[in-house]
Amino acid sequence: MRFVVEGSAIGQRYRNHWVFRELNVSISNGVTVLLGPNGAGKTTLLDTVVTRRRPAGGSLKVLGLDATRLRDVSRIRQRTGYLPQQFGYPGGFTAFEFVRYVAWLKKVPGARIREAARGALARVELTEQADKPMKKLSGGMLRRAGIAQAIVHQPALVVLDEPSVGLDPGQRMRFRRTLQDLATEAAVVVSTHLVDDARVIADEIVVLDAGRIRFRGTAQELESRATADAAGDTLLERGYSTVLAEAGTGPD
Repeated sequence: MRFVVEGSAIGQRYRNHWVFRELNVSISNGVTVLLGPNGAGKTTLLDTVVTRRRPAGGSLKVLGLDATRLRDVSRIRQRTGYLPQQFGYPGGFTAFEFVRYVAWLKKVPGARIREAARGALARVELTEQADKPMKKLSGGMLRRAGIAQAIVHQPALVVLDEPSVGLDPGQRMRFRRTLQDLATEAAVVVSTHLVDDARVIADEIVVLDAGRIRFRGTAQELESRATADAAGDTLLERGYSTVLAEAGTGPD
């Protein structure tokens, strides 16, 4: 399989507003970082990839399966882990109970569920908080619990929407290592506003703006697009700003 995700002329809309249309997108193994300003269509694209929203047009294959065919959707979901920007959880559940419950939903064999839940929590360094109620976890701990539930069933594709929100600098560094570790086992797609995180973790960067892909390439290739007068504190940020400026927009 050449691409983990391959979309041709896909469209997505909310009522009469097209977020994107005739969008061509392909995602390979490794870590793909999705960048773009607010309203660019990043979350809508991720929701479409993980089958939360059916494409309003075009064709989309995920893990070799047709995301526009109902019989393939359940198979895609079983092989995909997703952390949305906002995720629901039973407040009375402990972190372990929550991740264990998701393992059950994802049809992890019964004999392996406890081990899988413990292992996922360990990977995000939440072992000591495993028996703490979800409603009492800090914002950063909640995000890490969200990542744990996304990987508990060892998916082939992991999709994380703004996963580093609420993480302190030390947690972000450890999170980067976790992503690099995950990428040895699964394709990983990460949406973020933290441009310089992409410099460390991305095998490929995709810049989405106004429902169109404005750039696709490596961090070094994005840096090479930077102009001297572009906004940003780092070369990568200036490259990102340049791409948006060339598209007629700019960073938030």
